[in-house]
Formats: sequence, structure tokens, C-alpha cells
Amino acid sequence: MPAHDHGHAHSHGASVGGRLTLALGLTLGFAFVEAVGGWISGSLALLGDAGHMLSDSFALGLAALAAWAIKQPPSFRHSYGFGRMEVVAALVNALLMLGVVGGIAWAAIQRFQAPPEVQGGTVMLIASVGLAINLLVAWILGHGEQNLNIRGALLHVIGDLLGSVAALASGAVIFFTGWMPIDPILALLVCGLILVSTVRLLRDTLHVVLEGVPFGIELPQVGRAMAEIDHVRSVHDLHIWTLSSGSIALSAHVVLDGLQHWEGALEQLNGLLLEEFGIDHTTIQPETGFHILHPGSPEDAGRGD
Repeated sequence: MPAHDHGHAHSHGASVGGRLTLALGLTLGFAFVEAVGGWISGSLALLGDAGHMLSDSFALGLAALAAWAIKQPPSFRHSYGFGRMEVVAALVNALLMLGVVGGIAWAAIQRFQAPPEVQGGTVMLIASVGLAINLLVAWILGHGEQNLNIRGALLHVIGDLLGSVAALASGAVIFFTGWMPIDPILALLVCGLILVSTVRLLRDTLHVVLEGVPFGIELPQVGRAMAEIDHVRSVHDLHIWTLSSGSIALSAHVVLDGLQHWEGALEQLNGLLLEEFGIDHTTIQPETGFHILHPGSPEDAGRGD
């Protein structure tokens, strides 16, 4: 019968949830202050950053909810538990960021046609406070355990931080030179920087959702290493995917010289997979006899001599 080796770790949820909740409170509070300041000063860079921080508050709330869900035990309906909630939260956050970037970029383009008057001094003051808040929130999220959920939340905060820098620079240029086009120019620059990070997060998250082989692991290499275990003739129907951050799963069929070797081979296989590849959740089906191999197919990734 198949052999199972399960390893789950939920103890990190409390610390992650606490960091996210603290970041949420700081971000939501200052988003309101920045929105009022942006409206009074007429700065798109400041209003854009306020809107960004408001969307970040939603993102951080979603991430905190995911951190809570991860701690819930498995059930008959959800046998793996809720570890994938961090992936869902990261995916939603990435898509949300694409919408924010698009909205700010559109408003910036419109402002090139008719730049409004902006109060540079007010923008500089509020942006300076925002920069300090965002640095604090980024430090809170950047220290401690990292996963896709935290990466998604941190992406929003880094976007806020860049927005505060842009607003501060915009306010300074306008205050000292009176050149208004700097406001939409810097807003577009920040949009471009955020877009790069968002696309990377979206790529990594979709890779997990589509159950791709984790980055850093080569499926053929794993198959060959498994096939080198004593009394293993070949390995086929090999699949490797990410369950959640810190937990990698594998399923495979292993052809043996005989079932009398199964217990020893299984112990060696699980040790190899954990120590060499960090794979902690395995389901391995033992077989006897010869298996017809199809070279190059990921389903037949290893062969013993």
C-alpha cells in the first residue's frame, strides 16, 4: 500500500498574524490622514499614495485572515487544512495591486493635460510622516518568517513606501521650483516599479496554484536520485508540488526488486527526499516487475541500473 509521511507546521500563524494586524492598524490610520492631506494640497502623488494605503489596509486584513485560517486544523472536508489560504490571499493582493497601479497611472496621464495647483509644503510634511510610517510597517513585516502571504502584504507596503518617497520628492520640487508636471511624472515612475514586483508575485503565486514543481527543485534530478536507492529499479508517475510555504509534497510509483525490500527502501527514500530536497510530505506507491519507460516524460523521471 502507499506510504504517507506528513509534516505540517502551524505554530508560525500567531506571530505572522500579530505582525499583520499591527501593520493593518498603522496603515489604515495613516491612510485617512494622507487622504485628507492630499485633498487639501491637491497632490495626485499624495492622493494616489492614500488610495494605495487604503487598498493596502484591505490587503493586510485579508493576509491577517489567511494567517488565522492557516492555524485551523484539517477536517474531513479539508484534509490538508487551510495552508493554501496564504496563496489565495497573495493572489488576490497581486490582482488588487494591478488595479491600483492602473488607476493611478490613468489619473497621472490625465494630469499632464491640465496640471492643477499643488501645495508643495503640505505635501512634503504629510509625505515625510507617511515615509516614517511605511518604513516602520515594512520593518515589522520584513522581520520574521516569510511566506507568499507576507510577500503579498509586504509588496503593498513597499509600494506605499515608494509612493511616500515620490510624494516627498514631488512636494520638494514643487515647493522650491513650482514645476507642477513632476507630480504625475513621479506617480508614473512609482507605478512602473510596483508593477515589476506585482508581476513577479503573480507569477510565483500562479505557479503554486497550478501545482508547478517548486522553484529550485528539478523533477528529473529527484527521480534519478530516488532510482539510485538500493533495490529500486525505476521511478515513474513522479509529481512534486507546493502545499503551502514550507511544505512540499511528492507522489511517485517506485518499482522494486521485490516487496521484501520495501521497508528499507522507503526509509531511505524519505530520508533522501527530506534532507536533499526539503520534501516533507510523501506518498510513494511500491511496485514489482518492469515498467515501460518513456524517456523525457516527467511521469518517468528515474531509472535504476
